[in-house]
Amino acid sequence: MQTDFQQRLNQVIGKLTSPDFLSSNGLGNDIGFWIFDYPIEQDDLVMDYLNGIVIQSLKSPPYQLRVVHINLFEFLIELLKERNLLDKVIEFQKTGGDQKTLDAIRPVLKEDKLAQKLSSMINHDQTDMVILSGVASAYPMLRTHTLLSALHPFMQDTPLVMFYPGKYDGQSLRLFNTLEDDHYYRAFRLVP
Repeated sequence: MQTDFQQRLNQVIGKLTSPDFLSSNGLGNDIGFWIFDYPIEQDDLVMDYLNGIVIQSLKSPPYQLRVVHINLFEFLIELLKERNLLDKVIEFQKTGGDQKTLDAIRPVLKEDKLAQKLSSMINHDQTDMVILSGVASAYPMLRTHTLLSALHPFMQDTPLVMFYPGKYDGQSLRLFNTLEDDHYYRAFRLVP
């Protein structure tokens, strides 16, 4: 017998391939932002399922969708490498500690700048959906509610799904089901 979580996970591909999801129908004037929330204890399972089954299935027949998958942690690391900051950040963290390091790199990792960079990686005419993952690893360098808000003007009609290790109740995000982000009202739960 499957757990409630397994049942929710098994609905992901069906939801992501539904015509209503892909065209953002039924959302009124809201943008097509979706969150698949899950217990942090299931993070490895979800990431394996996402990378090994979901994305491969979406890109293969019968769906053949054009999916852009961005792991937010890997995205941040690449950004620091591009700016020749990664080694400096690692050294600074060893001597200055976590908080001083976060304070020092904050100007580089402002969510509005990150949203612009992310959007430059997406050719909306050639993309059916964007999937964001790696939220747990990207914390505390990145605040997801702020990134989602900053992405609104860039996503056009392209649906975006964030795989989120925590709880989303339609009004607020609770990372790891304990840390409450600011309120965020503009996304829908992918699978309730």
